[in-house]
This record gives sequence, C-alpha cells and structure tokens, in this order.
Amino acid sequence: MSKPFSAFREKEFIFYLLARFTYILGAQMQYTIVGWQVKELTNDPLSLGLIGLAEAIPFICIAPFAGHIADMFDRKKIILLATLFFMSATGLLLWFSSGHSHALENFGALPIYGVIFMTGIARGFTGPTYFAILPQIVPREQIPNAATWSSTTFHIAAVAGPAMAGLILGFIGIKFSYSSSLTLISCSLIFILLIKKKGVVKKSYTEPFFRSLSAGMRFVFQNKIVFGALSLDLFAVLFGGATALLPIFATDILQVGSQGFGLLRAAPAFGAIVMAGILAWFPAQKNAGRTLLLAVAMFGVCMICFAVSKNFYLSLFILALSGAFDNVSVVVRQIVLQLTTPDDMRGRVAAVNGIFIGSSNEIGAFESGVAAKLMGLIPSVIFGGCMTIGIVGLTAKFSPKLRKLDMKAIH
Repeated sequence: MSKPFSAFREKEFIFYLLARFTYILGAQMQYTIVGWQVKELTNDPLSLGLIGLAEAIPFICIAPFAGHIADMFDRKKIILLATLFFMSATGLLLWFSSGHSHALENFGALPIYGVIFMTGIARGFTGPTYFAILPQIVPREQIPNAATWSSTTFHIAAVAGPAMAGLILGFIGIKFSYSSSLTLISCSLIFILLIKKKGVVKKSYTEPFFRSLSAGMRFVFQNKIVFGALSLDLFAVLFGGATALLPIFATDILQVGSQGFGLLRAAPAFGAIVMAGILAWFPAQKNAGRTLLLAVAMFGVCMICFAVSKNFYLSLFILALSGAFDNVSVVVRQIVLQLTTPDDMRGRVAAVNGIFIGSSNEIGAFESGVAAKLMGLIPSVIFGGCMTIGIVGLTAKFSPKLRKLDMKAIH
C-alpha cells in the first residue's frame, strides 16, 4: 500500500473514520437546517449569531472537564454516551418541526437555542475524545497520515452535510431533513461499537484534581509553537468567519434560495477536501510555518472578496478557496498536537484545542451577527477579513518559532 494510505492498514481506523464521518455529516446537516429555520423564523442576523453563542457557552464550560474525563476513563464509552445525547437533541428538533409540538409557534426560536445548548455539551465531549482516542487506534508513525485523513473525512462530511440539507430542505422539507440527520448520527453509534474497547491510558504519576484539570492549558501555553498556531486560528476564525451569515447572503444578496444556500455552505469544505488530498501526497514539512501564515492571510483575502461578490458562482469559488487555505492550518495544527502531546494528556490538550478553535467558530458566528447588525452585512465581512490579515502580521512578528516551524524537527 502506498504511503499516503498507510493508516488504512488498521481496520479499526476505517471504523473510526466512518464513525466520525457519519457523526459530522449528521451534525453539519443539523446546523445547516437550524440556521435556515432560525432565519425563516426571525430574518435577523443577530438571531443567526446567537445560534453560535448558544453552542459555544456550554462547550467552553464543559470542555476542560471533558478533557480530564477523556484521560481518566474509557474513551470509547465517552464517545458512545455523548453521541446518544446528541441524538436526543436531534430528536427534539425533529419533534419541534413535525407539527405535533407548538413550541416554535409559542416561543419562536428559543426552543431551538435550548437544543443547540445541548449539542454544545455533546460536542464538548466528542471533540476531545475523538482526538484522544486516535493514537490508541493507529501506531505513532502513522499519526501524521491518520491526522490528515481524519481532517479529510471531516471536510468531506462538511461538504456533503450542508449540500444534502439544502437540497432536502428545498425539495422535500424540514422534517425529512432532521430525520436524515438523526439516521446518520445513529449510524455513527454503530461504527463506534465496532471499535474494540481501548481502556484507560496509564499515568506514570498522579496529580490533584484541579492541577490535572489545568494541565492541558499549561502544556499549550508552555509550547510556543502550539500556542502560536492555536492563537492564530482562534482570532482568524473569530473575525474571518462569514458562515453564520450565509442564509442572508443566499436570500438577500445572491438570491439563490435554500438549494443555493446548501451549496454555499458546502463550498468551503469542498475546497478543504482538495487541499487535504494535496497535503496527504505532499505534506507540509520544512517551511510549514511560513505556509501556515500565508494560508491564513489568504483566507482573510477570500473573506473580503466574498463580501463584495454579487455572482453566485464566483462566490462559490471564493468560498472553496477559503476552505482550502483554512485546511492548511487545520492539518498543521492537528499534526503538531498529535506528535507533541503525551498519551495521558491527549484529552485535556484536545479540550484546550477545542476551546481555542471549536468554540471560536461559534463565538465568531456571534461576532459576525453583532457586526452585521451594527455595521451592515457586507462591511462586517470586509472588516473581519481585514482583521484576519492583520492578525497574521502580528503573529509573524511576535511568534518567530511558529514562523520558522519545521515539521521534520518534531517527528
């Protein structure tokens, strides 16, 4: 088997990818449907931003504890329980939209925000635990390849999920959309069950509870390369994300309806898939730091170009480019974290990574909603893209270790 596919020698890695793929596919469908549903209920950019805030708050609160739990207990069981909890949240959204409940009629978007709060809790557990369990499935020498394909799987699901949701919404309806999401997450549960029990990684020492809880944060702050990469992504995503505003771009600017919205939502991940394939064959090595900084800067440029585009196909292309550039950062960060993190700390470090990156997507959605409310839709996205470029310049100046990053030096 050729080197780019070496991780697939492990059968359980395939189950891992299938579990992650179906979970993310179902979740991305759900997020897309929720965004469209809230837009239909409120037609307010701030309401769309509040979706991100509703998920970010529980995620940030639960992630440090979830990371600690992932290092203390069986990681497979944690993923199973969190997936079941996510399934129950999706079931509630289906019930709200089925006509048997009057929750949306009586309370507007408030019940949806409550369910998204639940999914934030579930994601607080699944994010760190999926990261932490990977080295228990593949040997260390296959981690870079496995991390690249894990990222590819994420982005394939992120392409298909919004596109499927948009098409099903447009041609069949919201109930079938939520039913499809629930079915996919159920499949994820089955694939996780096919992975053998991994047990708990043994520690060579013990720590008091609160010191153990903060170990992931201490590790990140002490590792200048990791901290630089996470900080760069945090602020770039915080200011540069226009995804939360895509329902309004689809209807008011580009006038393409729910089907077009699904394609717009999928375009960044399509670009990320292409980039992930390139990185699998030609991994970032000697000039990884410079490549990373350039890619994030180009992501900011893409956001500015998207804001001023009035053509649907040009907007699709720009969003695909933004996803390709963004995925360079994703893959580099994943590999650095996997190779530098001790086995018995993976859950806690992944939790910190999730707080820096995962929650920044949701908080970035809130920031985008507030900025659009205050500045207007197009100026707010231009502002975000400019801020992203400025942050790259500051990172390049104040984080020389990241700028000079050589991936071969940490293998």
